[in-house]
Parts: sequence; C-alpha cells; structure tokens
Amino acid sequence: MPVEIFAAPLPGSRPVYLIGKNGLADAGLDRTALEWAAANGFAGEAGRLLVVPGEAGAIGSALFGLGEEAGGFAPLLTGALGKALPSGHWHFGNPPAEPELAALGLLLGGYVFTRYGRKGGNEIRFALPEGASHDKVTRLAEGVFLARDLINTPANDMGPEALEGAVRELARRFKAKISVVKGDALIAGNFPMIHAVGRAGAEAPRLIDLSWGAAGAPKVTLVGKGVCFDTGGLDIKTASGMLLMKKDMGGAANVLGLASMIMGAGLNIRLRVLIPAVENAIAGNAFRPGDVLTSRKGITVEIGNTDAEGRLVLADALALADEEAPDILIDMATLTGAARVALGPDLAPFYADDDALALEIAKAAAALADPVWRMPLWMPYGGKLASRIADVNNVTSDGFAGSVTAALFLKRFVEKAANWVHFDIYGWHPLDRPHGPLGGEAQAIRALEAVIARRYGG
Repeated sequence: MPVEIFAAPLPGSRPVYLIGKNGLADAGLDRTALEWAAANGFAGEAGRLLVVPGEAGAIGSALFGLGEEAGGFAPLLTGALGKALPSGHWHFGNPPAEPELAALGLLLGGYVFTRYGRKGGNEIRFALPEGASHDKVTRLAEGVFLARDLINTPANDMGPEALEGAVRELARRFKAKISVVKGDALIAGNFPMIHAVGRAGAEAPRLIDLSWGAAGAPKVTLVGKGVCFDTGGLDIKTASGMLLMKKDMGGAANVLGLASMIMGAGLNIRLRVLIPAVENAIAGNAFRPGDVLTSRKGITVEIGNTDAEGRLVLADALALADEEAPDILIDMATLTGAARVALGPDLAPFYADDDALALEIAKAAAALADPVWRMPLWMPYGGKLASRIADVNNVTSDGFAGSVTAALFLKRFVEKAANWVHFDIYGWHPLDRPHGPLGGEAQAIRALEAVIARRYGG
C-alpha cells in the first residue's frame, strides 16, 4: 500500500501543515516556512503542496492548501497528499478539522490498481491524527479498495466464476457461509430471469448467497447487480457503449465492499449478501426482445429491450431476499444511463420507501463526504411499464424518467421487507480526483455503513 497510517508517532516524522486560502498567518509556521511560502507564491490554494527545505538541504516540512471550498469531497482533499508527498514519515503539523476524514482521504488518495503491473507511488507513512480511529479508517479504506479493485478488473479476469471466487474469499476471511445456485440449477431453484439473462454467456450464470452473523439478530440484506459484462444482448450496444461495461458488476462490487466494512466492525446483525452473477452475451440461446419471462415472484415480464437486463436479475434476487422480510433490504446497481444524465458521476441516486431512513442516509452521506441524492418513487410513472400480454414490460416506450421507472420496476418485487433502498450508482469516475484515480469507485457504502452501525451498534 503506497500510504500507511500508524496509531503511534513515527520516528523522524516531518509535519504537514494544512493551510486554508490566505491562512498562512494563522497556521503557526516558523519564519523559514513563511518566507519559503512567500517566495513561492503559496497562499493555501486547494490541493497545492509546497515542500519546505530544512537543514543541510533536507526536507523540513510541507504546506498543503485547503482552499476555501467546503462540503462535497472537500474533507477528502488530503488524498492529494497520498500521491504527492515525498516518501518517508509524516504527521499533521496542525490538527485537521475532521481528523477521521483527513486520515481516510490520505489512504483513498494513495490507491493504485496494480494487478497488471502498474507500480505504486511513493512510500508514505503517516501518523494518525488525534481523534481518528486506526481500526475504523483502515476498515473503511479496505472496503473501498475491494470495490475499486473488483470494478477495475476487466471481464476476462472478472467473469461470474471469478466474482464468485471473490465472494468466497470474503466469506473465508470473515468465517461467513456461502452457497451458490449455478447454471440450469437456477431453473430448478426458481430463478428463471437470472438464468435467462446469463445463459448465453461462456460461464454459467449463478446466484451467490453469503450469510454472516447470529441467526436471531436483525436482518440486513444487500443485493448487488453482478453483470460482469454487458453487450446489451441482442439489442446490442454500440462499440463506445461497451467500453466501460466491465463496470456493470459495480453494484456487486459495492455491496461486497459494504459487507467487508460491516463484518469487519462485528455489527450485531444477520447479514445476507445476494449477487446474481451473469454475462449478458449474444449467442443462439440468448433471450430475445418480445420474450415473456416468468419471474421468481410469479410476475410475468415482457422483454422490451435486452439491454435492460440488470433489473431482471435483480428482480429474482430481490424476491428471494424479500421472502424472509429483512429489517433493511438494500440493492445497488449500475442500472441506468438516465441516472448519470440526471446527477452525473459524483452523486449516487437512491430511492427509499421510508422517509426517516432516507433522511438518515442523506445526513450520513453529507457528514462523510460520500454524496447521495434521493430520487422520487413517483408511482404514476409505473403505468409506463405496461404490457399488453404480460404483467409488466422491462422498459418504457417513451424513454422518460428512466431511473425512476427502473426503480418502480424493482419495487414490484419487494413487499415484506420493513425498509427497502435502491441505489442506481455509476461505480466509476471519469477523472482523477484527490481521493481516487480515474476508474472504479465505491459510492454511498461509507454512508450506509454509518447508518447500519448507528442502528445496530458498532
């Protein structure tokens, strides 16, 4: 890991001073640092790092600009230090306003995906600021890194079988139970839509089922869309539309990152994770536009477009999850382009059927620099999914409110859960940011971990 944090002070550690815009005078700097800042025109600009020389040409300290911006991702701006600081031992010379987020930003910003030979950055060892928990910060960072790694891995190395392997590894780590329904056993097990979507893939479709915690504890169930690659099926995508489709299992990656955080915290819940893992491929046995599929719940679905496959596999998994009436049922999916058009890559749209829980999630997200935005379950739009021959169509005919109507489609498969939340995430960021590089991204899972921990202890 390019950046490591330590609970104890580090020998020979050098200070990094956090400087707000035009805040040099209030930072408690010595004369040398002030003169060096003036000579280099440093005034606390956001994200700017200035290394200050010490005796005999050695590095003495560093100044890091925080700028004026607040909210959003600003508390994670320290992530830029994870890339830019010279190797060695460091500590904050003045206390950060939000110690835990400052430490987390350091770790997140130092992330590098190295599976295919790319080298990591400088080796930075940083003393944890007072007020931050080493265990918590590292646990959250590891959950984010798990999600990023899974999404960044291309489909030739992250098909349904490899995704199952990642879940098995997580189960081994936390002594969780796992079962898998695979291939034609999906038909016998009454998961017909998972089978239909994935049967054309080179690797058999499957439903992965992980459980952890005491049987009598409150039930929290996570469902993640695991479409390991999406060609669009017979309604094939354009070449440009397929370029990022390795990330179409981003929902699965995110719920696994969240599960890692939850199990690592030892929360008093009975956790269940369900991942329908498929490839939406093209072959002679691929499902077709106009087909009618009967779901696990018994609802019949006319296929208006094979490129709206994620909601089909989620529907069977949600129906299974709902059968045991969990206290909280959360699904996450890279589901619609409409969500990205509405909110862009930063904000994770979510839908909830309980106002109190939705407010709790929104507050946690704002406090933790893990932005989300609640979207409406506008029931009148449900009529847009009407079919003349089946109970429902998987798409609308007019193209309006695509994220809303996708959420309303999923809502049909949830009845018994006390609370249901649906996230239509992007799972990717198209630009480098201080707290993470271009590529796969964890969204909303730190906020969800905080809400679940607050409700169930930890």
